[in-house]
Amino acid sequence: MVHYMGLIKAIGGAIRGTMADQWKEYFYCDSMDADVLVTKGTKRVKGMFGTKNSGSDNIITNGSVIAVNEGQCMIIVDQGKVVEICAEAGQFLYDTSTEPSIFCGSLGKSIVATFSEIGSRITFGGDAGRDQRIYFFNTKELMGNRYGTQNPIPFRVVDQNIGLDVDITVRCNGEYSYKIVDPILFYTNVCGNIVEEYKRDQIDDQLKSELLTALQPAFAKISAMGIRYSAVPAHTMELADALNEVLSEKWANLRGIKIISFGVNSITLRRRTRR
Repeated sequence: MVHYMGLIKAIGGAIRGTMADQWKEYFYCDSMDADVLVTKGTKRVKGMFGTKNSGSDNIITNGSVIAVNEGQCMIIVDQGKVVEICAEAGQFLYDTSTEPSIFCGSLGKSIVATFSEIGSRITFGGDAGRDQRIYFFNTKELMGNRYGTQNPIPFRVVDQNIGLDVDITVRCNGEYSYKIVDPILFYTNVCGNIVEEYKRDQIDDQLKSELLTALQPAFAKISAMGIRYSAVPAHTMELADALNEVLSEKWANLRGIKIISFGVNSITLRRRTRR
């Protein structure tokens, strides 16, 4: 016999209120710092001597309550496999007798396709999992990521109205922001079964390197739109879209992250005549 498990939205309103004391086990995550991408949920157990925090017991008891804050997404992992996901703020009852539900929240219904492909809704033979973990993902916009081009990047300027066709090279610097838009992909392909936290500094160098590599084809895309180098700071939305298109395979489709904004503080050029 195979048992299913699911989440039932139990309580609306504030997180970790007086209702938390009514449940034997209560999983939660306080507001995450801006440098934390993923953290393991804290387990509060109610016993005869009051409540205590317990993070070492990787078993979720039927009837436990899980609290999800705004700007967070929660996943339940059973034996290393994602079995539940919730991106909607509230308090949820963990019920092994119900069909599972996917609470998409602000992530949108695209997460359902990822869950269908990667996730699993079935526990092992109906028995209690030997290793169940709850992880919380920071789904807020992560700002303040600085970049700067060490080497000049080619940029072609074409204006058929005046017969202009030149190749130039540019250097630029600024900041960009990104966010986790598919926590299942991020868990599966990036962080895995972390013990405590997964922070931005563990991936930011890799992201910055890939972003700088993607700038050249992204500049090619916006120059083909007729945008001159001097107008780039006024067209950062188009540049962000171009970067997301170039980086879609590694960022969106592999890691579940997306560039939200791309700012250019300064851009300088060196002109080369095109023959």
